[in-house]
Amino acid sequence: MSAIELNVSHRGTTYSLSLLPDSTFDALQARLEELTSVPPSNQKLLYKGKKPIFGDETIIDAGLKSGMKVQMLGSTAEEIGELRNVEDEHQRKERILRERAQKPQTKLRNTSSPHKPSDLRYRFHSIEPLLHLPNPPAATALLNRLANDPAIRHVMQKHEFVVAVLTELAPHEQPQLLGLNMNAGQAIKLRLRTNDYEGFRPYGEVRRVLCHELTHNVWGDHDNNFKELNSQLNREVAEFERAATEGTHYLSSTAGDIYQPSSQLEAEAQTYVLGGTSHTPVASESREERRRRLLDATMNRLRKEEEELEQSCGTAGPSANH
Repeated sequence: MSAIELNVSHRGTTYSLSLLPDSTFDALQARLEELTSVPPSNQKLLYKGKKPIFGDETIIDAGLKSGMKVQMLGSTAEEIGELRNVEDEHQRKERILRERAQKPQTKLRNTSSPHKPSDLRYRFHSIEPLLHLPNPPAATALLNRLANDPAIRHVMQKHEFVVAVLTELAPHEQPQLLGLNMNAGQAIKLRLRTNDYEGFRPYGEVRRVLCHELTHNVWGDHDNNFKELNSQLNREVAEFERAATEGTHYLSSTAGDIYQPSSQLEAEAQTYVLGGTSHTPVASESREERRRRLLDATMNRLRKEEEELEQSCGTAGPSANH
């Protein structure tokens, strides 16, 4: 009876296994646990052909053949423990934020628009990483960063967006998609990871996809109504960050809540301007003129990227208002 030779890859490492044809699928998973420390309950095997239904069926019955390449996804018990610790910390921070929301806010500088207290309804109500993918704690941290991004929270409050679940898209499940909004806010799924599962996509790119998917809370199709609102959201995010760099937003008086805006938008705006040419600041340029120039440059770049993003969005259908 010839042995079944399998090549199982997990996180960039390939394991060569030799098993008897009558070996059970449970035995294969036990062997993989020895090699990778991923318990069978966390293992997900991807291969062509029939998928296993019962753990005591043979690997032949499961559709595995000699020379077949198998990809395994899954996290170790230690990583799952780290994820629980991250979740516990997230819940602790959520509780602190809820308590602080009841306290009076103070401003750093005067602003023309009055401050309105946050409404806890308009937010992401839960974060759900895909536990069978590598490094769940890192995915959780990225989802939490997106959910608590001050500019994103600002537009969600302003437009009264409610999203039940913020989660991720696995690259192998829908490789053509970068984002998906299910049922106008029931769940938003974002592609966080690179195709090889070894890393994560740049934060700025993922956040732009998030703005796109938030627009689908209102409009389903990529029509003119969608484009107008999506452009507005991108503009409001850029304006929020520009204003935050100048200290004109109302912020919490607690030191831990002070917002430190990313310099990404300003750096990119200094590189990209209308028409695609570089620009050197003019000494006589006023503060407002400079702010408007940087904002226009940012919006010009975002419009071009949005045209490409529409091809990678899985959301389509009637608008949420209809």
